[in-house]
Amino acid sequence: MELTFIILVGLLFTVAGLVCVATVVVGLPGAWMLIALAVVIEVIDGLWLSADGGQQTFEWWLLITCLGLAAVGEGLEFAAGALGAKKAGSSRRGMIGALVGGVLGALAGVAIPIPIFGSLIGAVVGTFVGAILGEMGAPEPPTMRDSLKPATGATIGRILGTLSKLPIAVAIWCALSVAAFWP
Repeated sequence: MELTFIILVGLLFTVAGLVCVATVVVGLPGAWMLIALAVVIEVIDGLWLSADGGQQTFEWWLLITCLGLAAVGEGLEFAAGALGAKKAGSSRRGMIGALVGGVLGALAGVAIPIPIFGSLIGAVVGTFVGAILGEMGAPEPPTMRDSLKPATGATIGRILGTLSKLPIAVAIWCALSVAAFWP
């Protein structure tokens, strides 16, 4: 492959990857989009370079490692809401409610007509409502006022969990961007 083409692909990937990383802040799966972009480039490399035996852009072990890192980031994000609820004094039901509510809220948030921020708003609201519903579903439910503290803790945890994915996405971006230029 020509050096100019390698540099062009590397630059385009790096810029597109930076956009993917920025979407993590608003609750979108930027790390997954970045890895998907790298896999697309790798598949194209495989089809294009297989005939002349050229070197591919990314090593498969790097892509698999990045997948593992992205999975850890997702786990952190979803667990943080439940841990925030627990830290604020939630019951087990409230923690499970926060976890389920956050996932359902993120999925439903795609329908919120606020571009990019809809899924984040849905996840935060879903975590809050899920924690309250979980607390209220106990055999001896607390008052609504007593349910607000664990729900607020779950919401703060969810936001911090989303932000904890950012350094992971940056690490994935750095590794893949360096690999895009490395012959």
